[in-house]
Amino acid sequence: MGESKQGVMVLGIPTRAGGFTGQAEQNPIALAQAKFREVEARFKDWLAKQSLAVEAAVVTTTSAVQGAAIGGFMGTLTGDVSSLVAPPNAAGLNPEAMASLKQAQAFAGGPLVQARNFAVMTGTNAGISCVLKRLRGKEDVQSSMVAAFGSGAMFTLVSGMGGPNLAANAVTSGLFFALVQGGIYQLGQKFSQPPTEDVNYVKTRTILSNLGLQNYEKNFKKGLLTDNTLPLLTDSALRDVKIPPGPRLLILDHIERDPELKESRKANR
Repeated sequence: MGESKQGVMVLGIPTRAGGFTGQAEQNPIALAQAKFREVEARFKDWLAKQSLAVEAAVVTTTSAVQGAAIGGFMGTLTGDVSSLVAPPNAAGLNPEAMASLKQAQAFAGGPLVQARNFAVMTGTNAGISCVLKRLRGKEDVQSSMVAAFGSGAMFTLVSGMGGPNLAANAVTSGLFFALVQGGIYQLGQKFSQPPTEDVNYVKTRTILSNLGLQNYEKNFKKGLLTDNTLPLLTDSALRDVKIPPGPRLLILDHIERDPELKESRKANR
């Protein structure tokens, strides 16, 4: 294990030298992170061995607690301004106006109101996702949208946003949540996937990488110089795609030395 001026590594955990005994003192933050990851891994391993009902209950509860913490924190930032959006004669409002008032109050509530709303949303979402993942054996956009639908519908029911048409508004909110979640899921999948390797430039990419000339791959693609054209490459062709003289010489020399490309080059002459 290596040692540096700052300290040493002990069991993969960064440490720093010091202390009265001259012993390496473990970094407390890194130690806490490693301990947390160990506990988390054990918890997930234990949870995976439980029945569906137990796993769903645990996941729903823990997610609800996390959501409540986030909602409560947001409620402290916004403050309880529900009284500001309630007119003195609120009781005399028509059903449509009262429903709008309820919506405003649902988002303007204090810490307790926001904690309740977020707990319901996150708990419902996590619980449904857990059940669908266990039953279907996978997590995809359909499961994500179903969980979001349930989350949106439950939010409407507990937040008082339903108004006179409670069922219809719950379904509408659920559909809105599902569509938004589906779009977010698809975007996440798109940007998380590694770029597809172009099968027409596998050999070309290897050659350029070995020569330290990988920056010129775009020149090859711009000139449509694929793997199939490697045995046919000439100095003129490389010049046409604006590759400088030095790299041109290295590429042509490599092709001449490559047994497979050399044979193909002879066969094409």
